[in-house]
Amino acid sequence: MPEAKSSSQDLMRWKKKQPVRRTVSHICPPPRRPLTVADIRPGMENERLGVVRDSMFQNPLIVKAELGKPRERSYSLPGINFNYGLYIRGLDGGVPEAIGHWNVFKQQPTCPHELTRDYIAMNRGAVKAGLVTARENLLYRQLNDIRISDQDDRRPKKEPPSLPPNMTFGIQARPSTPFFDLLQHRYQQLWVQDQKATQKAIKLEKKHKVTLGKLYETRSSQLRKYKPPVKLDALWHMPHFQKVGPHLDTFPTEADRQRAFRAHREECAVRQGTLRAGNYTHP
Repeated sequence: MPEAKSSSQDLMRWKKKQPVRRTVSHICPPPRRPLTVADIRPGMENERLGVVRDSMFQNPLIVKAELGKPRERSYSLPGINFNYGLYIRGLDGGVPEAIGHWNVFKQQPTCPHELTRDYIAMNRGAVKAGLVTARENLLYRQLNDIRISDQDDRRPKKEPPSLPPNMTFGIQARPSTPFFDLLQHRYQQLWVQDQKATQKAIKLEKKHKVTLGKLYETRSSQLRKYKPPVKLDALWHMPHFQKVGPHLDTFPTEADRQRAFRAHREECAVRQGTLRAGNYTHP
């Protein structure tokens, strides 16, 4: 009896030393199951008065989310021992079957290739036969079904171009980066030389440029700037309104009034409208 007890104790110790294997269901358990009446405690969000049924907690429009907990779902899920996904059973026999047998892939019989219709030849034959309507053409195509042959000798077959045996296909690699030119600032030196040459050419062009003398005003240029005076006729007024003074005067003084009318008379030659008060005629 003592030996049996010692062996059982050794067995228990060995089992304790073995690592516990945790499945995917333990590491990532499935979502929480729907609430039931037995899960409701006083003070919970889903506590109800009156008659309470389990079906009430399976309606997502009625179930409320508990504070600090994930939202309950109204779908019943399988237990913790359920494995999600599709289990594919092996039908190939494993390694022994692969070593002992060799399954050769059997080529499936190919269906005969259907040749395309030669509508040009059928339309030509229908016209020669005097058939012009759609019905007649349809009957002619049913009786004379002409197909385009795969071995058509009318079209010249292009031969593949002859390529040299040592030709290499692909994209040509770009040239290596000139590190020595970059370290020696070679590109900067070239740019500075180009700028100096450009400035020297500009200076030579300015040096050889002929400077013109002073420009004098000619009669044509003076006439171009001259504005002929415009004689304004007095506006016609009714006799019984000639001695009536203005009811509104917007000018501060008489000098400002005369100055404004003088500027208006000077601009009448280039303004539009009957009273010469519109936009300018020149841009």
